[in-house]
Amino acid sequence: MKKIVFATNNKHKLEEIRKITNGTLQILSLSDIHCTEEIEENGVTLEENALLKARFVKEKYGYDCFADDTGLEVEALDGAPGVYSARYAGEACNPVDNMRKLLTVLQGVENRNARFRTVIALLIDGEEHLFEGIVKGKIIEEKRGKAGFGYDPVFMPDEYKQTFAELGNEVKNQISHRALATRKLAVFLSDR
Repeated sequence: MKKIVFATNNKHKLEEIRKITNGTLQILSLSDIHCTEEIEENGVTLEENALLKARFVKEKYGYDCFADDTGLEVEALDGAPGVYSARYAGEACNPVDNMRKLLTVLQGVENRNARFRTVIALLIDGEEHLFEGIVKGKIIEEKRGKAGFGYDPVFMPDEYKQTFAELGNEVKNQISHRALATRKLAVFLSDR
């Protein structure tokens, strides 16, 4: 089985990717390869951040690697929070702070169209590849649901009446932005 490093220690993301790839790859985390450094994400796009993380692991540890970056892009906010989604409410914030800020900023705003976008950068056999997944939806006015993480309780994907957090991980892992990008990655790797 192909061994590849996913440049993350986010247990939610790791679990989600492992479920999506359904055991077709042996996916190692940063802690599995004893990488304890904080990988700086100072890119101005999702693509740049994903590449920064993957390149760091490849250069420092030598493993073929993939890394992702995900952003919530809100139409009325000209694509914000975007690349800054994880620290939208400030550097020391948490997901609840981020959601609270987003809901406050959108108070009274009619256009609630948004999209989740994931970019995966893969470094393998000396080549770099990018895979993108996008899910369109709306930001609802208050949090709903207990599953998922991040902005899941306030994001309702198009053609659904529930938020990602209400749909639960099983459904979300089939339709999410990360699932779409990961499927493209998995197809690419299986064709090699």
